[in-house]
Amino acid sequence: MRILWTDGSANPNPGPGGYAVIEDGQPVALGREAQSTNIRMEGAALIAAMKLLDGETGEIRTDSEFWKNVLTKWAPGWEKRGWKKSTPGEIQNLDLVKEAYMLYKNGDVKLTWVRGHVGTEMNETADEWANKARKGATI
Repeated sequence: MRILWTDGSANPNPGPGGYAVIEDGQPVALGREAQSTNIRMEGAALIAAMKLLDGETGEIRTDSEFWKNVLTKWAPGWEKRGWKKSTPGEIQNLDLVKEAYMLYKNGDVKLTWVRGHVGTEMNETADEWANKARKGATI
C-alpha cells in the first residue's frame, strides 16, 4: 500500500500558495497558486495525492483535520442536500470540495490525520516542500 504525505501553505494567508505530496521522502507532486489560502492548498494537495493513487489502495497522511472532516464527515451530507450546508452560509472552496469528495468516494483511500509541526519527519518534509512550491519550486 502506498503512503503519501500532504501539506499546503500560503504566506501571507491569503497570499501566494503552494502544496506538496511526498512519497518515500521525495516530492511526487507540487503545485502553486498566485493567490490562495492555507485551506485551499491543503485541499489541492489531497486532490493531487488521490489522483496519483488513481484507484490504487493507499493512505494519505495530512495535518489538515479540516479536510479530513470535510471528506469523511461533512461532504456526504452536503452532497445529499445539493451541496448545501445544514446551517446558513455557503460551502467555502466548493470547487475543491466537490473534486476531492468525488475522488475520495470513488477511490480506495484511507485518510489519516497527523498533528502538524511536532517533528514528524515526513510531515515536516511535506511542509518544507509546500513552502518551496509556494516560492516556485517544481519537480
